[in-house]
Amino acid sequence: MNAFQPECESTELRARVDSFVRTEVIPAEAALDAGGTDRAVALRGLRDSARGAGLWALPLPAELGGGGLTFQQYAAYAESEGASDHGPAALGSAPLLDVLMLGRYGGARVREEYLGGLVSGELRSCYAMTEPDVPGSAPLLTRTRAEPRPDGGWSVTGRKWFTSGADGADLVTVMARTGGTAGDREGLTLFAVPTGSPGLRVVRELPVFGASGQYEIALDRVLVPADHVLGRGDDALAIAGERLALGRTLRCLRWLGQAQRAFELMCERAATRDGSHGPLAGNQLVQQHVFDALLALRTTRPLVHEAVALIAAGQDARTEVGLAKVAAARMLQQVADSAIQVYGAAGLGPDTALPSLFRGGRAARILDGPDELHITSVARRVLRDHGWAPGSPIRG
Repeated sequence: MNAFQPECESTELRARVDSFVRTEVIPAEAALDAGGTDRAVALRGLRDSARGAGLWALPLPAELGGGGLTFQQYAAYAESEGASDHGPAALGSAPLLDVLMLGRYGGARVREEYLGGLVSGELRSCYAMTEPDVPGSAPLLTRTRAEPRPDGGWSVTGRKWFTSGADGADLVTVMARTGGTAGDREGLTLFAVPTGSPGLRVVRELPVFGASGQYEIALDRVLVPADHVLGRGDDALAIAGERLALGRTLRCLRWLGQAQRAFELMCERAATRDGSHGPLAGNQLVQQHVFDALLALRTTRPLVHEAVALIAAGQDARTEVGLAKVAAARMLQQVADSAIQVYGAAGLGPDTALPSLFRGGRAARILDGPDELHITSVARRVLRDHGWAPGSPIRG
């Protein structure tokens, strides 16, 4: 039985998750970052501990073995969980997006073969949309093609990259063009492709500022059964949009947790480190770093939770998600940068998490759509609401 009961206060759950991440996940980060056998052993131990603590897979469907929490309930502690990049994997919430997508849009066979294993942690999945030489923010330009077969199945050929967790995954969801030409909104389909299929291979790892976890994959006439098409077969953009809105908001919550971690490291350093004129905390320039970082955290958090509330209510959250994504990405980079500045040379080395937190902040401004995409999309939407029509003449 899951030790967590729905009537428990969200603050209590957050405290339990926060304690687990701080005392068990963060101390194991070196082994988890190392990959290979070290990572597998460490992750297995953490997952066993999470199950024992009643913290396993809390936002995943209860009928599949998860905790059954709603997205809004999960958001109350996702920040604490995300303080470490490894928190979601250790606590079993990492496959949330895939479980929801496959559960809503997958056929009976896909749901039966994969959902239970994803929730239990026995199976792993990944999502492949971005392609080399194609802007990740322009899915209409997808080059991967899927050709129909006489048996009703499909033959998929193409390349995808920056596919998180592709190495060792059991299933990959692939966006491919089944009709039309580049730029057409119609003719895009999502396929659930078993990674053991002949013709599918991991081409190479793509380290991000030295960090592992991203991969390029190739599909060479990979045969996909007809019942592995997601949705109606022509609604890939709608499914992807739904997934991206939820995924971007989840990332924002986790970036808040990572920024809070960097902030606490900075404050501890300032209070305990002596400079030439006493503790760094007495330096007004250090105080400025602390103030600016706190301001960034406090002003970003409400934006993120506003997006959470709208998504949970099933309302249009495109503007709020865009605002939250840009604000959270900038905020993480700013707070981590200030923390490194206060730490000095020690903040550049391997003895703190600050280099990885800063790296995450910089990558955040590109992941899930670059800042520029969200800025333009939000501004155009707001201006259209005020009567502006794209292409209208400039008024002098």
